[in-house]
Amino acid sequence: MALIHDPESDPDLMASEVSWDLSPLLGDAADASDLVAQAEAIGVELLAHRGRLAQMQPAEMAQFMGRLADLHECLGRAHSATSLAFATDTADPARGAAMQAVNERASALWATLVFVEVEWAAADDAHVERLFADPSSTPFRHHLEQLRRARPHLLSEPEETVLAETSVAAAAAWVRLFEEQTAAIEVHSGPGEGATSLMSALAQLAHPDRRVRAATAASVTEALAPGLRTRAYIYNTLLLDKSISDRLRRYATWASSRNLANEASDASVEALVEAVVARYDLPQRWYRTKAQVLGVDHLADYDRMASVGAGEQRIGWSEATRVVRDAYGSFSGELADIVGRFLDEGWIDAPVRPGKRGGAFCAYTVPSHHPYVLLNWTASHRDVSTLAHELGHGVHGYLAREQGVFHQSTPLTLAETASVFGETVTTGRLLSLLEDPQERFALLAASLEDSIATVFRQVAMFRFEQGCHTERRQVGELSVGRLGELWASTQTEMLGDAVEVTDGYRSWWSYIPHFIATPGYVYAYAYGQLLALSVYAQYQRQGDAFVPAYLELLRAGGSRSPEELARIVGCDLSDPGFWDGGLRIVEQQLDAAVEAARQAGRLV
Repeated sequence: MALIHDPESDPDLMASEVSWDLSPLLGDAADASDLVAQAEAIGVELLAHRGRLAQMQPAEMAQFMGRLADLHECLGRAHSATSLAFATDTADPARGAAMQAVNERASALWATLVFVEVEWAAADDAHVERLFADPSSTPFRHHLEQLRRARPHLLSEPEETVLAETSVAAAAAWVRLFEEQTAAIEVHSGPGEGATSLMSALAQLAHPDRRVRAATAASVTEALAPGLRTRAYIYNTLLLDKSISDRLRRYATWASSRNLANEASDASVEALVEAVVARYDLPQRWYRTKAQVLGVDHLADYDRMASVGAGEQRIGWSEATRVVRDAYGSFSGELADIVGRFLDEGWIDAPVRPGKRGGAFCAYTVPSHHPYVLLNWTASHRDVSTLAHELGHGVHGYLAREQGVFHQSTPLTLAETASVFGETVTTGRLLSLLEDPQERFALLAASLEDSIATVFRQVAMFRFEQGCHTERRQVGELSVGRLGELWASTQTEMLGDAVEVTDGYRSWWSYIPHFIATPGYVYAYAYGQLLALSVYAQYQRQGDAFVPAYLELLRAGGSRSPEELARIVGCDLSDPGFWDGGLRIVEQQLDAAVEAARQAGRLV
């Protein structure tokens, strides 16, 4: 089964015609502004209940929360329509202005509704228990339980109102500036050569020719240099902003607010990070092995993603989508049908374009609609994995719509489970179709490297964030050089002496959006990867009998705690050894890749 394509013979290589249709998000509304006006009218209704929330009886509370859900729906549609349009062209001032107008009006509206969280936090425990005992509370019970857990970190209503009013001009503004700055980065491969996007250049780091990889890395470093001080200033400002917020809200550590949102204790996250750091020997062993496979004495940072296949791996959109459809279909016909809707009904935007936001994501939008997926397709094998990954998010969001606006989304700690599971199913399906030892080795190596990137590299990045947030609070503003030192040291801890971290690589922290928009997010990738591998191991043991439990997990969305959701598929997150079990699966992946390399004659 050959997946390598000649670019000249494959008209859909760059997926240039694969764009999403956002118009249904507006529904019957004339534009996003009309949707915000509808939300504002609902806000006036809700404001009439101010001062009564803590005494509402079940039927009245259910009605109030139903109207609040309607408000979320209107704003969610308006925000999705404008922000997704902006994501595909951040250089378009009209799109930026439309998104900003929605954000400003939404911020002002939420400021009038601060009383909801404040009054709910003050409600009597006995009253809350009576309300939760009524079946009418099911659509919003877990959401309100989480709000109660945040009580120690709430400020007074006037203070919360000020923060809500000013939020659009605070961190959100810096995040938008960062997105516009990074989307505008152009990489020049050499004198007289045309410019390419940062995402397209980074894809070249999988090129089989080391000279191309080294030249690409140098070009990326050069392209990052002009705006580096600006991005460092943005990051410093957001580090300061978060330190002020954490101090005012009395969070114990820089990550505590993220952990609370993720429904994870500080101690449990520390246990995860410590378990992963304790197995840094796994990526180091692989990179030493990869150096032998590639025939070099020592890997450099730009060699980590080098393809071990026979040639440059390119795959067209049609074949990639056939592979992913087939993979999901081998697991569940229902999931395959949903994947088909994403692929056939304009729910994906795939090609690389000037000004388009980098990376890939899935946006759930609102429960009454469907999710959308954004990609930056460069026709690599890794893009196939990314497609399978984002469609995992997509089917999760689609099935969880029945939970409603308060429970559709899971905490970040479970948000990656379906996506990684989808990737793993796709890899498993491909392996079952491949007989050539070289192709099997290339696929096993790619799968292992995805696990290394998702578990070990993300934990290393979390430790980089930890260093930045801690030092910003204890010492003050971090220089560009100091940020580079923290980045290099945390990467070196993970890579050991198996990979050289070059001087140019010290600035590569500066294009990663998670540090800017969602501080502390990245450990959720490791959490989700290890959980998903454990879930997939259950599937391997149980076969088709496992499918109903997995679909139940997806449909449950975020209506229960992570521990309860994991129990649906037979995983015990309270077990102190759970993470070690997941890491043993990664070790098994490593053993399988090494053995495949031997069978392919790539190792002696």
